[in-house]
Amino acid sequence: MRERKVNGGSETLAGKGTGKILSRCSAGFTLLELMVVIFIISLAAGLVFPRLPDTEATKLKNSARNLGSGIRFLNDQAIITKKVYRLHLDLNDNSTRITRVSPSGEELQPDDQFMNRRLVEEGIDIEDVNVPSLGLLTEGEATVTFGPGGIADGMTIHLKGGEKQYTVIAYPSGGKVKVLEGYQEVGA
Repeated sequence: MRERKVNGGSETLAGKGTGKILSRCSAGFTLLELMVVIFIISLAAGLVFPRLPDTEATKLKNSARNLGSGIRFLNDQAIITKKVYRLHLDLNDNSTRITRVSPSGEELQPDDQFMNRRLVEEGIDIEDVNVPSLGLLTEGEATVTFGPGGIADGMTIHLKGGEKQYTVIAYPSGGKVKVLEGYQEVGA
């Protein structure tokens, strides 16, 4: 076998007359390199996957935020348009419905499509609703009126998804709404 210098490195010729050149640097990866890369990817996945949010917890948090923003929007719409709206919270089937009250007292569908969207996601329970004028409700339907001055009574809504809970608190006169993690009691 002969050795010759090419570009500062050395190559070994395989044999006389074959014309094949074998290089010290062959294309591809070694088994050790592949194992190191797989280990690094596994380690990264092990750190990332436990931090991904639980889907039920995400649905609960989204429902609480949607309900809070829906109440804020409804309060603002009632004040801006000087119309009367009602928020219906059905604790039996865990749903919400918003209606607009006509001057004759008839409940109509609201004009704004935002008010027709689902505020509480499937699988999330409306545990209870506390409105000063109605008291604490754990079943049936709670109806809260938003007049030209906004929400007259404050309200507290507790949502539950699995073992976790969220509290949505709407304060009267001002339209402030808080979304808090856990079951929070509102002081009198």
